[in-house]
This record gives sequence, structure tokens and C-alpha cells, in this order.
Amino acid sequence: MKEKHYDAIVLGAGGAGLMCAAVAGQFGARILLVDHADKPGKKILISGGGRCNFTNVEARAETYLSDNPHFARSALSRYRPDDFIALVDRYEIAWHEKTLGQLFCDGSARQIVDMLMTEIPRDRVDVSLGTTVREIARRDDRYRVQFDGETAVAPALVVATGGPSIPKMGATGFAYDIARQFGLRLVTPRPALVPLTVPHERRLFDTLAGVAAHVTARCGAAVFEEACLVTHRGLSGPAILQVSSYWQPGEAISLNFLSGHAAGQLRSAKASQPKARLATWLATLMPERLAKALSQNLEMTAPLGTFRDRDLDVAEARLRDWQIRPDGTEGFAKAEVTAGGVNTRDLSSRTMMAASVPGLYVIGEAVDVTGWLGGYNFQWAWASGFAAARAIEEQLGKA
Repeated sequence: MKEKHYDAIVLGAGGAGLMCAAVAGQFGARILLVDHADKPGKKILISGGGRCNFTNVEARAETYLSDNPHFARSALSRYRPDDFIALVDRYEIAWHEKTLGQLFCDGSARQIVDMLMTEIPRDRVDVSLGTTVREIARRDDRYRVQFDGETAVAPALVVATGGPSIPKMGATGFAYDIARQFGLRLVTPRPALVPLTVPHERRLFDTLAGVAAHVTARCGAAVFEEACLVTHRGLSGPAILQVSSYWQPGEAISLNFLSGHAAGQLRSAKASQPKARLATWLATLMPERLAKALSQNLEMTAPLGTFRDRDLDVAEARLRDWQIRPDGTEGFAKAEVTAGGVNTRDLSSRTMMAASVPGLYVIGEAVDVTGWLGGYNFQWAWASGFAAARAIEEQLGKA
């Protein structure tokens, strides 16, 4: 069987793999970039409604979940949002900040994929798409990756194949198979940034599918103030997707429907509009159908002036802390990312290399580092890919 020799083999042509291959190739490494998909950057192309939320200016270690919460700090500090913005600007890709530090292309996500592919020096990097890995082995300090009729050999192997979220795009747990093969531990993978399901008998909003409202959602210590969307199966929208990453089975989440409004709102409404009904007053803050459903659930359909102040205080407390206990999520099929993955305690935070397996790197979504919604996960892809590329460069310098 024919063998080709490289300095590193990068498995996965998503954001992290593309960044790693491009940077390592620019530093002079001979790289093979492999993906089973027929096109690179498939997840990039669908992100941000097709406009790619390519980073977030607020990205920092505290905006990422991990069993080892400080792990992401090193890579994120050495490749910052400004670094990727500078790259985007160099290619004259127009962009805008939407909300909460989220940066999007004015045009198409295709521009980001094309930019990354252009960054890859083709005289140093072989790109092999639509290629299935048949076997991976390590002998004599070299990794041998077998494909159909060919074997690639290199002292470094970079696993950038992501997690199992969005399987219809070909996502799998292949990275975890490789991790197990080489003795790396896993933090149990689970869907993240995913809609939550609510049992029929506990739903408040059965007739409200499609209704959205601004809320503050809370799950434990995690608090996010954004939109909540009612679905046929439960709840979604940015606020829910954010807390879903923190939610554990059996836990309740809390919704504050009076977010941003001072305490004592219902007493004030009673004093100024005693003949108004709660649903009418709430409809000034949220969609009318939602306002009606909340007032009916609170059994407050009479004019506000007919209620005692303490009853209004109890109702307001409910509206500020509306408890909902989901029974699950919509799973990896609807999850934007995967939480959990390769245990960071088995990796170097500076190089992304496995401590016990020289030359084996794990980057991107395959690692137990999960960002908030809004460009954070792409920033982790760029930063972890860059860290691994620089480590490969250092090894070349020592060879």
C-alpha cells in the first residue's frame, strides 16, 4: 500500500481543522487535511442564518463551559477575536456587530470558508475531501492513517472532527472513538445550545407555539437575558438555548417575564389603572396571547383594583420567577454544539496535545470546551486550531 509522509495529519475540515492546517502550513509544515464530507466548512456555511457569526468580541474563558473551567484561557489569550477580525478585514469581508458582541458577515458565510481555504498554502497542504478513514495506528512514534488504497504517515495527528451535534450534516462521535483508542478520558457528551422539551401535562403554553417574548432565563447560577420562543414541544430561542447548556435532567429553569422592570409594577399598575386587567397590562410588555395565558394561569382575570396588594405581590413574584421543569432536550439533531467531549485534563492547555500520547492533538468541538451562543464556539475553533498549529511548528523546529 502506498505511503505518503507528512509533518501532521489533520482530521476534519471544519473551523478548527481549517485554521490548524492553514497556520501550520504557513509555518512550513507539510500537512494532510482530511474530511469525509465532500465540502469543507459545512457547519460554517449554515451558521448565523448563512451569514456566519464568526466571533464574539466578548469571548473569554468565563464564557465557556468545561469541567476544567480555566483550560480555555491559554488558547483564547493567544488568538483573540481581534486576530480573526484582522484576518477578515485583510480579505475585505464586510461585517457588522448584531447584538451582544456577535459579529456577522454582511454577505455570506461562504466568504469565511473561502478565506480559510485561501489561507491554506497548497504547496504545503494536501486537502483530501470525501475521504473515509479506515484505520488509525501509532507505531515508532508515527501515526499511520489508512484510507482506501493509501496510508498517510506523520509524527502528529490532529483530531478536529467535532462532536455529534447536527448528525444530518454528517456529524459523528468519531473523535471520541480516537480518544478511547489512545486512552484519553471523556466527559460525557450531551447536546448543548438546544431547545428544551416540556411534558404536555406541565405546559403553560400549549396554544402559543411561535410566540416569543423577552425574558431573563435562569438555570442555577447561569442567567441570560434574551428572547424565549414557545415551540410545539417546549421552549427555544436564544435565552433557552443559552441555559440549556447548563441544564441537567430533573432541574427547573426560571423565566422572568418582567425583566428590566422595577419591583412593585403590579401595585403601580393598580394605582394608575384600577379598572385594567392583568392581561391588558401585560400585553404592553409581551405578545397578547402570552399575556392572556399568564393571567389565566395566575387566576387574575378580574380588574387589578379588585385584588389586594399582597396578592399582586405574589403574582408579580411568580412572573419574575416562573418555574418550568423540562423533561429533556430535542437532542443532538437540534443542538448547535456538543457539550462534553475529550477531557481537558488529558490535554495541554497551551498546545492541545495529549499529555500521555506525544503528537496527538485534539481541538475544536471535540474538546470539553463549549461556548455561549453567539460566535463563541467559532472563536474557540480558531484559537484551539491556532494553538495546535503553533505547537506543530515548535516540534518541527526541534526536529
